[in-house]
Amino acid sequence: MLPPELPPLPALTRAEAEFVDTYLEVVDLLGRINPARGTHTYTALRAAQALVGRAVALKDALTLMHIRGESEVYPHTLTEAMRVLDGERRANRVTMPPV
Repeated sequence: MLPPELPPLPALTRAEAEFVDTYLEVVDLLGRINPARGTHTYTALRAAQALVGRAVALKDALTLMHIRGESEVYPHTLTEAMRVLDGERRANRVTMPPV
């Protein structure tokens, strides 16, 4: 049985796509670092080490957007893209687990 087909990503500039992808990578790493959800210090350490590079990539994506004159962020479009990329589940790992 095939998994359900995902809706298409909204049209994004290359810089916007890089912004969304890199942001979600940072969220994934923060989820692995989250002491309320993790179980191993080594996993959190590796994620923290990787976070530095991904934060730089996120800054670079935003810098590129700014240089290209993309001075506004369109929350509706970027939220739609993050939803297609499973952003809600990924961001949930950063929060406190339910009691």
